[in-house]
This record gives sequence, structure tokens and C-alpha cells, in this order.
Amino acid sequence: MDEALLRSLTPSVLGILCRRGAGFAAAEDAVQDALVEAVRAWPADGVPANPKGWLVTVAWRKFLDTTRADTARRRREDVVEEEPAPGPASAVDDTLQLYFLCAHPSLTPSSAVALTLRAVGGLTTRQIAQAYLVPESTMAQRISRAKRTVSGVRFDQPGDVATVLRVLYLVFNEGYSGDVDLAAEAIRLTRQLAAVVDLRLPTPPAAVPHPEVAGLLALMLLHHARRASRTAPDGSLVPLAEQDRSRWDTASIAEGVEILQAALALDRLGEFQAQAAIAALHADAPTAGETDWVQIVEWYDELARLTDSPVVRLNRAVAGGEADGPRAGLAALAKLDDSLPRHTAVAAYLHERDGDLATATRLYAEAAEKAPNLAERDYLTRQAARLNIHPHH
Repeated sequence: MDEALLRSLTPSVLGILCRRGAGFAAAEDAVQDALVEAVRAWPADGVPANPKGWLVTVAWRKFLDTTRADTARRRREDVVEEEPAPGPASAVDDTLQLYFLCAHPSLTPSSAVALTLRAVGGLTTRQIAQAYLVPESTMAQRISRAKRTVSGVRFDQPGDVATVLRVLYLVFNEGYSGDVDLAAEAIRLTRQLAAVVDLRLPTPPAAVPHPEVAGLLALMLLHHARRASRTAPDGSLVPLAEQDRSRWDTASIAEGVEILQAALALDRLGEFQAQAAIAALHADAPTAGETDWVQIVEWYDELARLTDSPVVRLNRAVAGGEADGPRAGLAALAKLDDSLPRHTAVAAYLHERDGDLATATRLYAEAAEKAPNLAERDYLTRQAARLNIHPHH
């Protein structure tokens, strides 16, 4: 049973039903029913010659059955009377419209993520619930509310690519839990977005997609390339400087760098391209000691201009501490709000680099108490313990 094929066909089948006049919520339910039917029928009968056409036919029949049964919705009767003859599925690809709809500004970020994974990604409610560690009933309610929220939005309404990218980045950062690798799923959906944006948005003859879509795809590939080296066999966190670089995925790095270079050549810089450039400089260094921190600081300055984000300034303080020495990093850190996430951990690291081990030990212990997850807490606790072994002068 080719689950990847089914999931790749989901958005275009859903788009066809919406174009035929089905409301988004009802069409989405019908497509999910058709996917269940395919999972049941295809292993026994074989994959049909035209799998997309098969799914469209079955989903449309499911939609009509539901609509006919629901007598309260008389207004859909014109749609029911005009059942199109089965034939080749529409060649129009509505995938981009689905991305826009699922990342509509009226949705909360968590609802947009859930709806994107279900309607564009073709994941089941159970898979999404497992990935986000919430009960299936909770996720079902979230998806239902999201579908209701966008039910009045015109399907062909233009959307905002930047909002879609933020949703996909949220998916990517969830990483992996349950039986779905959300990081890999985010990369797949971003590749798919790059392909459809490329067709719809004006680009030069080189057919480079929207540069920020390319920037996000490059960033994901460069981060994902380091995944195998991020945790030790016992599950503990391994920071970038200590990672075994021989375990990095060189093919993903090469692809990410190539996509990034094509995007940067368009000279329409955005925050994902700047973040990808920083990730590429880390990936390019054969050892942590050979990292080009001066150039990384310059890219953080670009990123700070683009985003005005305090988190970017915090990361810039770390890079400045590496490029210009720990005192420079501490001076930059002093200008930032100390309630920022990871501020205390950065201060501990810079004080250690500056030789103030007593302050660093205290701050590592404080940072461990504030850590957002268990892996970070364990790592920071180990740093405090490591310094505690040595007498402080």
C-alpha cells in the first residue's frame, strides 16, 4: 500500500472537489473517507491505472451521499443535480490555494498546523494527535473548529506565502514523535509548495521559486542534515560544537546550499534565507574551531534588520562572543531582556569562556531550572556539575 502516493494526491483531489462546488469542510471529510476506502481496496484490487481519478470519483460519491442524506442543507441541491460524468481528473492544480486556505490569517497557529497536516499532508487525525502528544478527540475538535473557521473563505482567494511558510516552519520544529516524522513531512510539504509557487509566481527564466520558499527549504535541509548527531546514544543533547560531523548528511547539505545560492542570487533577501546562510556556514566548517564566526555575525546583523527579533539578538550575542571574544558577547547580552528564553544559558556559557567559573556554575544551574524541555535541562545540569568539580579561583 503506497501511503506516500495517497498523501501526495490528497491536496489536488481536495482542490477538485472544492472547484466542483463542495464546501471545504465537507470536501475534506469526503477525501478522508476516500483515502480510507483506498487503503481498504487497493491492496486487494491493485492500485488503479489512474489513482487520482479513482480518488476523485470515490470522494465525489461520498460527498454526494452525505449531501443527499443531509436534508437540512437544501442549498446544495444544485450541486447534487450536476454530478459530473466520471472522466479524467482536472488538470488544474489547486494545491497552492489549499496551502493558503489552511494558513488563513483567521486561524490560530496550532489550528493552521493541524489543518495543513490533514488537508495538504493527508495525515489522519490520529497521526496528527500522536505527533503533538494530545488525545485524538482534542485534535479532532481542533480540526473541526479550523474547518468551520475557513468555511466561508472563497477557495480562489489569494493568500500570503509568508504565512504558509511560518506554518510549515512550526511543523518542522516539532521534530519527531508518534509514527510520523514531522520534520521530514515539513520538508516534503515545503518541496511541494516550492513546485507550485514556481508555477504561479513570476520568477526569472531560471525557474527559481519564491526566494523565501527556497530559503525555508534550504534551512530545513541544512538543519535536518545534522539530526543524527544531535543526540547521544543515551538520548542526551549534543551541542553543535561537540557533534560528530562525520554523521552529518552531506547530500542534504549539498542540496540545501545549492537551493540557497539560487535564492540569494535573486537579491530578494528574507529571514529564512538569512537563517539558512547561517546554517550553511556551520555546515561548511570541517571542525567547530574552523567556523567562520565573523561572517555568521554579519548574517545575524542582516537577520536582526529583517526581523527585529530579541531571540536573533540573543543568538547574535553568542556569535559575537565567538568572533570578538566573550567580553563582546557579554556586552551585547547586557542590552537584552534577561527574561528571554535561554538568556541565562547564554550568560553561563559566555562567563565560562571568560574564565569566571563561579558565575558560570551558578548560571548553568539557574538555566537548568528554566529549561523548556528535559533534554536541555539535563545538558545544563551536566554543565554546572562539570564546573563544580573544578575549584573556582
